[in-house]
Amino acid sequence: MSKLSRDDVLKLAALSKLRLSDDEVEKLRGELSEILSYVETLNQVDTTGLEPTYQVSGLKNVYRPDETKDYGYKVEDLLKNAPATQDSQFKVKRVLE
Repeated sequence: MSKLSRDDVLKLAALSKLRLSDDEVEKLRGELSEILSYVETLNQVDTTGLEPTYQVSGLKNVYRPDETKDYGYKVEDLLKNAPATQDSQFKVKRVLE
């Protein structure tokens, strides 16, 4: 079983920008060690000759051609009631700063 040291957990926490209490470090040390042990077990499984599973539900992507639809409106008519426009587009207040 792969055992992680306290320093290993603290290094992972620092890389993840997490602040952990002493209790959390010990708890995560055990949990992460169990996860690594399970991964080591999975690595020992013989997968020779098996095809990778890419899709399990049988669903397929459905594509359609891109089409431009003309609804018969002119840009000027659509923008005439807008409170503000710029370069044939609606002008709105900035959302992100």
